[in-house]
Amino acid sequence: MRLLHTMLRVGDMDRSIAFYTEVLGMTLLRRKDYPDGQFTLAFVGYGNEAENSVIELTHNWGVDQYELGTGYGHIALEVEDVYKACEDIRSRGGQITREPGPMKHGNSILAFVADPDGYKIELLSPQRAD
Repeated sequence: MRLLHTMLRVGDMDRSIAFYTEVLGMTLLRRKDYPDGQFTLAFVGYGNEAENSVIELTHNWGVDQYELGTGYGHIALEVEDVYKACEDIRSRGGQITREPGPMKHGNSILAFVADPDGYKIELLSPQRAD
């Protein structure tokens, strides 16, 4: 078994694709409209679906906003340098919701960014063996 994808419902497909591709540097792998079901799916990621887990963006036509609820946590992305990643994301219009720095009660360096729908994405430095 392997993890295939995580699905997020989005209010504006084009805005979300722009965020994940232009701000976070992912690639749009595929996109398809389903007129009979009145929804669109798009898959984004850092590599092909055969070898990598990806994010499935789902837009239900006529719905432009969702409540995030209390069950969702975040998606985590490993970045080489959290401070530099935040600078790059901010320069491309991304919203940093937790500035980079050490984890509370730990040593990991992390930060958080929010996508256009408010989903949190954690940026983590690579874990190094001490």
